[in-house]
Amino acid sequence: MEARAIAKGVRIPPRKARLVIDLIRGKNVEEADKILRNINKEAARLIHKVLTSAVANAENNAGLDKAKLYVKEAYINEGQTLKRIKFGSRGHVDPIKKRTSHITIVVSERN
Repeated sequence: MEARAIAKGVRIPPRKARLVIDLIRGKNVEEADKILRNINKEAARLIHKVLTSAVANAENNAGLDKAKLYVKEAYINEGQTLKRIKFGSRGHVDPIKKRTSHITIVVSERN
């Protein structure tokens, strides 16, 4: 049995968030929680919220034991890109791409 949590449209580029999520893939939930609380990055705070939600879903909806849970899958997909422009000198225009992410975490009981 497994439980999942998804956060869509999070305002952080996937490239930056993947650096953090690679650290918790396959770890126990308690260990992943400690890792995320000690990383000084915005992505760690956002991923921690999704992990907490996935654990709560596992306990309340699936009736799983928190002590036996581990991070089965953790990945970041690219979301919608907000396109903005920045005006430069001599009428030059630079595009600015504000990227978003979809964070997905799946937790399951270890046998």
